[in-house]
Amino acid sequence: MSGRAAEPPPEATLRRWEREQAQLKAGVVEEDTEEWQKDASFTGLERVGGVDLSYIKEDDTSACASLVVLSYPALEVLYEDCRMVAVSAPYVAGFLAFREVPFLVEAVQRLQQEEPKLRPQVLLVDGNGLLHPRGFGVACHLGVLTDLPCIGVAKNLLQVDGLVRDELHREQIRSLQKEGDTFPLAGTSGRVLGMGVPGDSRASSQVLLQVPDPRAHPSG
Repeated sequence: MSGRAAEPPPEATLRRWEREQAQLKAGVVEEDTEEWQKDASFTGLERVGGVDLSYIKEDDTSACASLVVLSYPALEVLYEDCRMVAVSAPYVAGFLAFREVPFLVEAVQRLQQEEPKLRPQVLLVDGNGLLHPRGFGVACHLGVLTDLPCIGVAKNLLQVDGLVRDELHREQIRSLQKEGDTFPLAGTSGRVLGMGVPGDSRASSQVLLQVPDPRAHPSG
């Protein structure tokens, strides 16, 4: 996810977005709630989804909103939804969800209507989860609105809760040599906000995974 809008929103809009984040944050569930999450082999996990907005080069208002569902562990494509969308909300650090989540929610809703049996059991989201200035990044936002377990996947460290890109962090990244290597993203508050894991062998950066289950409590 990327893209930048030239005109920043009014201060009143930012305050309204902050209030909305605070209200929705009450719906985040950080504990594992699904049986497959409690099994080291993920027994019972059959469908994994991924979402992203990819922007047209040099055009921050045109993007492709994508939702893909794969079988697990075979990773065969079960469902694809890719649609061009017109993005009107500006990019503001800490408020990415207000720019992108509406399109991702619509994609999940279309899946639910067209192929409900292919609803993913977990969604990988290109963005942050708990590792966020207000503890409510785009992955949490989407999880609460869709009632789906979501994992935030980021390439760069957002420096919050005392986490910094210092020599210790760089050494931890260098330690990620093979599949299975990890290190915790632990803030000065003592909370573990995510895990560092190796990136794809074709990429040069690490991947930061955040929040095993940020979603809304079932309603009734």
